[in-house]
Amino acid sequence: MLNKVFFDELETRSADARAADHLAALNAQLSRVAAVENSCLPDVGRLSDLSDLARLPVLRKSELAKLQAEKPPFGGMAVSNVAHIFQSPGPIYEPGGISHDWWRMGRFLHAAGFGAGDIVQNCFGYHLTPAGMIFESGARAVGAAVLPAGTGQTELQVTAARDIGTTAYAGTPDYLKVILDKADEMGVSLSITKAAVGGGALFPSLRQEYADRGIACLQSYATADLGNIAYESPAMEGMIVDEGVIVEIVTPGTGDPVAPGEVGEVVVTTLNPDYPLIRFATGDMSAVMAGQSPCGRTNRRIKGWMGRADQTTKIKGMFVRPEQVAALVARHDEVSRARVIARRDGQQDAMTVQLESSGGNADSYAESVIATLKLKGTVEVVEPGSLPRDGLVIEDQRSYD
Repeated sequence: MLNKVFFDELETRSADARAADHLAALNAQLSRVAAVENSCLPDVGRLSDLSDLARLPVLRKSELAKLQAEKPPFGGMAVSNVAHIFQSPGPIYEPGGISHDWWRMGRFLHAAGFGAGDIVQNCFGYHLTPAGMIFESGARAVGAAVLPAGTGQTELQVTAARDIGTTAYAGTPDYLKVILDKADEMGVSLSITKAAVGGGALFPSLRQEYADRGIACLQSYATADLGNIAYESPAMEGMIVDEGVIVEIVTPGTGDPVAPGEVGEVVVTTLNPDYPLIRFATGDMSAVMAGQSPCGRTNRRIKGWMGRADQTTKIKGMFVRPEQVAALVARHDEVSRARVIARRDGQQDAMTVQLESSGGNADSYAESVIATLKLKGTVEVVEPGSLPRDGLVIEDQRSYD
């Protein structure tokens, strides 16, 4: 009975059982990474608690690209069972496997109602990037057939969907509308009743338009490096974290977890033994939601995509990066948080640095601001807890209208 509603028993584990399973899998991943000669991650031994993960360094895409350039194609990482090699912009190379549901997309497609008897028009790309294979692998995991359509040639897409009786769509949120509008123009009736989308924004108005056409549309959050990270269920209250990853929300530019519910950067550790990525920074912003999904799945939820964590901003011709803001905070024990604000003062840039501090005055921090940000600016000392908890450490208020 359980698997008629849920993909597997993992989705309804207790928090304690999930934490114990994840800790065991995480320690196994750390052993695999440590076994690699000249590993990019120090041998930290076994962790005793998942919270210990925060002590490990964060791996960013820029660092991964550098490692791969030095040791192609995967940076000397502990990669195994490679069936495909994909290329993403950078370039960054990702391995892909063909074992059962290698990217864990089947869990999302099951939640979206895909299953045996469905024919999925897969409009994700198959050229170089792995999106097409990611969703095809998930479709196989739930027993659905796939039309590997890719993008473009919309009239042929409509014809194929009509001729083979496509029942489900996988692709970017907006391309389904392109297909449906073309079908209307051609006077063709299609049988699509469900859609699994990703790789772009699903605006509420677009979701409603699909619903008005009788199409239930849900979205996932996945990357080429990590596979599925989180997904919507029919409850459509946040995105449920996938069972095969550990998700942390950290202050941008650091590896420090934020308080529950605060906005920060999504950092993911994958438990896929074929490609162990430890504390991989996605560059995306989100926040953990309180409580459990009404659908009965018990894993944590995040609020979905809430912007980019790379808030790097050019001020007075100099780049200011989140890592520099974090370094400024680290210089002073009494400073708990900082926010850099870029403004316009007439025709020139101006910078204000707000510091949450339990002591000190603006003048005492001016030297640290110059040393870490390489710029002079106005320093404002504010009460602890007074800065917004919106994930921004660099706020650009400049208008060029």
